Amino acid sequence: MATQQRTIDFLLEQATVAGTVTAKPMFGEYGVYVDGKMIGSVCDDQLFVKPTVSGRAHAEPVSDAPPYPGAKPQMLISADRWENAEWLGELLRITAAELPAPKPRKPKGGS
Repeated sequence: MATQQRTIDFLLEQATVAGTVTAKPMFGEYGVYVDGKMIGSVCDDQLFVKPTVSGRAHAEPVSDAPPYPGAKPQMLISADRWENAEWLGELLRITAAELPAPKPRKPKGGS
């Protein structure tokens, strides 16, 4: 079951406290980014956030699950917790703060 657009719209609306939050289509689902850093994904209408020390402390109690078969487990944030926009935005913000900056892309083309 693919993620519905209304799920992404609601998540983005609730997460504005975190900074610039975007969702980009990836393999039929969505990657979630805060200020250009990928912090997780939305698969089957469920939010998965990359585990960080501060993020996990903020999210407890939280369970881990892989977003798709073969993926590393991530924190599964239940949909009822999305209702608290301030809490959700803070989770995404502190997770992004602990993750490394994205590596610069190499230019395409020959030499």
